[in-house]
Amino acid sequence: MAKFHFKGLMCPTFTAFDKDKQVDYAVIDKYCCYLKTKGVNGVLVNGTTGEGTCLRLDERKRLAEEWLVACRKYGVTMMIQIGGCDVLSVFELAQHAEKIGVDCVLTLPDLFFKPKIEEDLVKYIKSIAQHCPTRPLYYYHIPSMSGVDLNMPRFYDLIEKEVPTFHGLKYTNGNMELGIQLIKEGRNIMLGADTILWGALHLGFDAAILTTLNICPDTIREIYEHYLNNNQKEGLQVQRKLNQYIIDILSKDTGEWVENMKNEFNRVNASLKVGPVRKPTIMCRRL
Repeated sequence: MAKFHFKGLMCPTFTAFDKDKQVDYAVIDKYCCYLKTKGVNGVLVNGTTGEGTCLRLDERKRLAEEWLVACRKYGVTMMIQIGGCDVLSVFELAQHAEKIGVDCVLTLPDLFFKPKIEEDLVKYIKSIAQHCPTRPLYYYHIPSMSGVDLNMPRFYDLIEKEVPTFHGLKYTNGNMELGIQLIKEGRNIMLGADTILWGALHLGFDAAILTTLNICPDTIREIYEHYLNNNQKEGLQVQRKLNQYIIDILSKDTGEWVENMKNEFNRVNASLKVGPVRKPTIMCRRL
């Protein structure tokens, strides 16, 4: 079983589409290089930002393969999100992740037969883990979109006893009371909420997966470095600057998180375009 504990900043990548909304794989190498030069040492592929649930199975597999080649080339850690489709397809994506050797796997809960209690979720994750038995496995806790909002401390207690490869959570939730409880218990928790990075670092989070790393990586790194250097006033000021920027982005066009963030990425990057979102999709605003 591979061991894994990512610390620092990870970028959830956009999926690049051409004008006909077909996946543009040619962008990946340049995209990965761009992130590496900006100090980003990890990527999450096929997540919410990457519109993973809007992709065909063959597209998701090829994206995983192409991104893994680029990540190995530039020395970037790669996490792949495999949930958001029928359970047999989730198993197939888990097997594929195992076969190609990604660094770690992330999965959503079942989005139709939603687990009602923590034991249901453990059973579902355990069934997935059997298909990627050596890959570190994370659960994607994003209740605002998945509709699954179970007790994460209790879930964590249960799953650690059942799934040896379980490594932690991607925690995209504004409930910092539960977040603090998880951190205090020594859990491996990766923040997924851009607007509370400064506060979360002070609460003990040591890793974050943030969409805005695509658009303003220097700003995110500045917040992180102010935290490391204990520059309290400066770090808070930069976080407020980031939050206002996010508000400004979301006030444009539809106000949908992924579409507006993707449009902003295309606007600020003259030489690296990732195209439109693949509709139909409705993305909620991030906390």
